[in-house]
Amino acid sequence: MNIPHTNLTRVVIIGSGFGGLQVAIKLNKKLFQIVLIDKNNYHTFQPLLYQVATFGLEPDAIAKSIRTIINKSDNFFFRLAKVYFINKINQILYSNIGELYYDYLIIATGSKTNFFGKKKIEKYSFPMKNIGEALNLRNCILHNFEYALSIKKKINFVIVGGGPTGVELAGSLAELKHYILPRDYPELDFSKIKIHLIQATEKLLDGMSKYSSNIALKYIKKMGVNVWLNNPVIDFDGKKILTKNGKFKSYNVIWAAGVKGAIIKGLGENFLVNNRIIVDVYNKVQGFYNLFAIGDVAIIKGDEEYPNGHPMVALPAIQQGIHLALNFNRFLVKKKIKPFKFKNKGSMAIICRNKAVCDFYNFPLSGFNAWIIWMFIHLIKIVGFRNKLLTLINWITQYTNYNKSISILIRPYVKYNEFIN
Repeated sequence: MNIPHTNLTRVVIIGSGFGGLQVAIKLNKKLFQIVLIDKNNYHTFQPLLYQVATFGLEPDAIAKSIRTIINKSDNFFFRLAKVYFINKINQILYSNIGELYYDYLIIATGSKTNFFGKKKIEKYSFPMKNIGEALNLRNCILHNFEYALSIKKKINFVIVGGGPTGVELAGSLAELKHYILPRDYPELDFSKIKIHLIQATEKLLDGMSKYSSNIALKYIKKMGVNVWLNNPVIDFDGKKILTKNGKFKSYNVIWAAGVKGAIIKGLGENFLVNNRIIVDVYNKVQGFYNLFAIGDVAIIKGDEEYPNGHPMVALPAIQQGIHLALNFNRFLVKKKIKPFKFKNKGSMAIICRNKAVCDFYNFPLSGFNAWIIWMFIHLIKIVGFRNKLLTLINWITQYTNYNKSISILIRPYVKYNEFIN
């Protein structure tokens, strides 16, 4: 990988998501040689991927170059690579651009879409876990409407998964159907366009309070979305989706039903549970003094409040990344390291214009106030001033004009005929 040798301790970080990025930023670059590896040369603000898919934002508003985020340092190196194997004994990782020795390794590879072993669903449905997938979904949606003008048939969008991603995507699609696209496609009968949201459990937003779940259900139904609760999906053959309570005819199935840890080969099954790496309260893999894991890919054993692991969302990853970096800095100057304790600051989901739900400790909030809080928190969390400004300008424009001007096809969607019901 062409990383120079040095007398400094080499810390290698795999993954530039929320956790890995924080480690790279907070580690003392005078004390360590830091190598950050990722398959992309940018950090993605994943909570807003659904807005890229539904024409609300361009990708450059939620993506920021790693080299721009972390200022030049003689002891920091970034490599664009995909790591495919870790040799724990010899402390070497192997990638598509070569191998690299490490003194300490931090795995922050995040998560990937969980299809629960259903191969046909994986083949035919639309995941939305990265920018490429969000753009692919965006092009599919637009092609549906473009070719529906000449092929007068119903269009069904089916979203599987009633968590924040599924609810936010369903609400955004409903807004497109009712307020945005009728201006661009006045010839279409939008009453023939149906949006279905399928949830395996008995309520939406499982990780939130019953109050927020009920309010979200009320909002989403009012937007014309057909919600199917307690209805797990069994299979999908590309044309029909089979569920516990019946079948849906649709070519447009968006899979937002869950994620699992993005595991790199070489760790061994003994170090995994539920496809996450088992670590202690210091984020250290048991049996290895120099191997750590943080964020979605890790599950901390020893936290009584979260026996099944912390939620696979941004906040735990950010907190773990900052905490681990500070522990490294303390350790090298012979200060006592501290165990990690997650500070849950609440959860939230936006449904549509002026409507959101928030849970702050035991205090739920909904409606316009929750919507303002959602917008503010997401805006300040976006990395980079330019990205914040672009997002804010787009949001203000869309709110004042009730329009989304980014409804352009980035690339041809060759299989458009397969996605018209």
